[in-house]
Amino acid sequence: MNNKSRVSSLIALISVFFFWGFVAASNGILTPLFKDNFHLTQTQAQFVESAFYISYFVGSLIYFLLSYFVGDPLGKIGYKKGLVFGLIISAFGAIGFVPAANLNSYPLLLTSLFTIGLGFTLMQIVANPYVIALGDSSTGSHRLNLAGGINSFGTTIGPVLLGYAIFGQLSTGPIHVDLSAVKLPYIILCCMLLICALVISMSKLPPITMHEHTENSLGALKYPQLTLGMLAIFFYVGVEVTTGSNLGQLLKMPDIKGIGTDKIAPYVSLFWGSLMIGRWRGSITVFNLSKMWKNIMNVVVPFLAFGVICGVNYLNHNDISSYVYYIPFILLAIIIFFIGRDKPATTLILFSCVSACMMILGLCTHGTLALFSFISGGLFCSVMWPCIFTLAIAGLGKFTTQGSSLLVMMILGGACIPPLQGLIVDNWNAHIGYIVPVLCYAYLAFYGWKVRSVLRTQGINADAVEG
Repeated sequence: MNNKSRVSSLIALISVFFFWGFVAASNGILTPLFKDNFHLTQTQAQFVESAFYISYFVGSLIYFLLSYFVGDPLGKIGYKKGLVFGLIISAFGAIGFVPAANLNSYPLLLTSLFTIGLGFTLMQIVANPYVIALGDSSTGSHRLNLAGGINSFGTTIGPVLLGYAIFGQLSTGPIHVDLSAVKLPYIILCCMLLICALVISMSKLPPITMHEHTENSLGALKYPQLTLGMLAIFFYVGVEVTTGSNLGQLLKMPDIKGIGTDKIAPYVSLFWGSLMIGRWRGSITVFNLSKMWKNIMNVVVPFLAFGVICGVNYLNHNDISSYVYYIPFILLAIIIFFIGRDKPATTLILFSCVSACMMILGLCTHGTLALFSFISGGLFCSVMWPCIFTLAIAGLGKFTTQGSSLLVMMILGGACIPPLQGLIVDNWNAHIGYIVPVLCYAYLAFYGWKVRSVLRTQGINADAVEG
């Protein structure tokens, strides 16, 4: 494959990363909308996130069992067809919003989200190794950082665009929006997914298949860095999802912001956009920069990403005047990036501890400071996934692929943690509910500390593992 074909193939491939982020972040808009229309408790409303994220566990488990007992399905159909099938499954789920809204059925809406997630699961299994395969393996992690940046761009504009599509340009006061408003956005999403499937099927992506032998054993579970890492992925995904998902209820509180459902989009967008700030910073390594220019870009790129967040919301006529108070949080993140020096264990410990402190600060304060302290959870957890994943599979050898599939299953945390926080919200209030993220970050800090000694006993330096 020549360089031009490789670039065009990479562009087609990373488009699926955009859809993952777009849909996942947009769930934060659906949660309060469904709660208002179906008169749900906050716990019941969190089933929106549960339906979407539990599909990753179910899909990964089905795939794992098929691979274990009858052979790897992708070894037969190839990566390219796997992507196309995943997109078609998700498109089927998206169009399911139409009959679900017509029937005014919450269970059917959740089923549609679950189906979208099943398609994303298949794409998740395929896309990450596919990105690595499109070029030199030594620069594969750089391409994944770039793909992650595209994913985060989707998380940034998803809530804004869906909020606009559902609520429009609204000026004052809370309103009630009928469920029929979700039909057109998801019809458009269905069409986009099908177009993407067509483009990828016609692209020049190499027909990669997997021929490696999979042992009929669970040898990966013998490694404590993996078993502890599975819990870390569970809590990481859970805390990322629950922090953004419960923002809608938090924003309604008079001592926080006191705004209606129709006004939450810019804050949900800022939370998910904060993930983009950190991931764009991580994609700097794609470019071969001198040490001086790398240090300069480490400062410039986070603010460039912040500018994109501001621009998207400004063009949608959202009030972003309070965004200025978020700048100190970005400066703190930049400082911690320099201290961590891209070392997985050190970076994970630092960012987990700071994230926990931000949640505690939010719990102890009110108004804008509390709100942005909670939102900064997206900023400080933005780089945790690669740190955890890298540390968890270090030293697994022939069980690396098996370990990776087990880690993907632990995306289940996105289905379990939000309802737990929702239960606390229902019994107390949305503010105190953010004690849940504190506990999640505490475990992540523990994992960063514990995995050092675990890997040391195996002769592996945790901070020397390439992240």
